[in-house]
Amino acid sequence: MIVRLRAPLCALIVVTLHASLRGGLSSVACAQSSSASQDLPAPVAVTNGPHSAVETAIAIDPTNLDHIVGSAVVTIGDPRVRRISNFTYITWDGGRSWDAVAMPNPEGRVQGDDAVVIDHEGRVYRSFMGFAHLRNPRGVHPKTGLFVAASNDGGLTYEPAVPYIDHINSITPFEDKPYPGVDLSADSPYRGSVYVAWTRFTRYGSPSPDDSSFIYLVYSRDGGRTFSRPLRLPAGGGDALDGDNTVEGAVPAAGPDGTVYMAWSGPRGIEFSRSTDGGATWEAARTILDQPGGWDIEIQGLGRANGMPVTAADISDGPHRGTVYVNWADLRNNDGLDGDADIFLARSSDGGATWSEPLRVNQDPLGNDRDQFFTWMSVDPVDGSVNIVYYDRRAGDGRGVHVYLARSTDGGRTFREYKISDEPFVPDTRRFFGDYNGISAYGGRVACLWTHSTGEANVLRAAVLDFPVE
Repeated sequence: MIVRLRAPLCALIVVTLHASLRGGLSSVACAQSSSASQDLPAPVAVTNGPHSAVETAIAIDPTNLDHIVGSAVVTIGDPRVRRISNFTYITWDGGRSWDAVAMPNPEGRVQGDDAVVIDHEGRVYRSFMGFAHLRNPRGVHPKTGLFVAASNDGGLTYEPAVPYIDHINSITPFEDKPYPGVDLSADSPYRGSVYVAWTRFTRYGSPSPDDSSFIYLVYSRDGGRTFSRPLRLPAGGGDALDGDNTVEGAVPAAGPDGTVYMAWSGPRGIEFSRSTDGGATWEAARTILDQPGGWDIEIQGLGRANGMPVTAADISDGPHRGTVYVNWADLRNNDGLDGDADIFLARSSDGGATWSEPLRVNQDPLGNDRDQFFTWMSVDPVDGSVNIVYYDRRAGDGRGVHVYLARSTDGGRTFREYKISDEPFVPDTRRFFGDYNGISAYGGRVACLWTHSTGEANVLRAAVLDFPVE
């Protein structure tokens, strides 16, 4: 079913009745734009349980916009298989139906932080972490590593995963929260390069001041078959407690000329660095934004919800080409206290040298004690639109959660909101809810993949929307 929205900014939302499963600024501005009030059709049920799926990512294939690949971390109740592993989800019909593909896990490691990107030739890259005995000091043969696996058939099968770092018989240091990016710019000398950034803990969870966290990065120039040596960015570290004072949330983004940009959170607020030589060297990091309350945000009935930044760049031929964006959540509208988290965006039109004031993206009443959280962003490489997805608790008594898409076509200066979920849900505190959502935009198409809680499991829902390319 395809439904056209009657709105000044018209859009198409592609839905289905069938889904298959086989397997440094302190001031802030507010977005001056109204919310879309139309009733949208229900999103697609990608999974319905009984396994729980969280921490979604999604990517639209630039060579075939009907081909979209998502990923999630899945908790499996079957005792015959590893309890936590990764799945990918594939649609070939623009989101009308989805197939689930269990990812190989030959060593039976705990897998997590799965994410997918697709390059300009349609090659799919899946990055993930794999570890054993992180919290079991008596465990035999502990290990911690980070991997990328690539697929040339749309994500149906993958080449053997390539470890770009792997510690055998040790979990120190511990490698955590990898996230990939791919250079799609036709004008970049590094087009097709794959970048992965992550956090290294010298000893995960250690309260000792002798233990720290740092941001690292690798890159590949040959389709993910080999990777550079891990590079520690020239930036201060954080503690090893996996909280506000830990440095985390680095997401690499390539600009039109191949410059790579990255922001992350930590004890000094949101820091930023860039590389002008394809990731080989990086400028000294500096703080560009404050983050009142830190990135480790407590959401009532959920627990921790990270507000770490997402970095993206406009590589389109539009009027905002080259603009760099950073999207995050924080508590500045509640004096840094939990209970009223909001979603923000800052932009730079000079390669990160200067930044706009933070713009509040969500458009519910200011200071209403309602949380918005788990934000993620995608900037369309064709039309330059800025697209942000997040959970939202503005409705009802504030317990139920909806999913919103906010979209800007004027370089992140104003946004229009769309409620893309069909019914609210209340997260089940007995189940891990993950750390992030997924969104991808290309050629006016926007695909979102998120976790939705039911009484039986955390399941996946998807929405695919088509906007006119201006």
